[in-house]
Amino acid sequence: MNFKLEQINGCQVLSILDERIDAHNSADLKAELLQLIEQHGGAIVVQLEQVRFIDSSGLGALLSGHKQAVAKSGKLVLVKIQQPVLAMFEITRLNRVFEIYADLDEASAAQT
Repeated sequence: MNFKLEQINGCQVLSILDERIDAHNSADLKAELLQLIEQHGGAIVVQLEQVRFIDSSGLGALLSGHKQAVAKSGKLVLVKIQQPVLAMFEITRLNRVFEIYADLDEASAAQT
């Protein structure tokens, strides 16, 4: 799985550069999130702008990261979700679990 990690306004921003998060690469995402949480804690922003498809294993990887972040007194939030992916969050009601923002500015402002 391809990632880009940046620090923006004090937040670790993990951009997922693949178009799919599924059973083939969700373990990579989970491992990356857990490593980030262990190293940085605090606020982790996952940017999903490139992602066009997510399945249950991808949702599970994000949920696992969310739970670990909360356990470490941090947060994992999502930004720039495309409509087909957002629909999966709505169908599974995970949009009630995650904080979802339209862009990085909005997400960064909410973290401070």
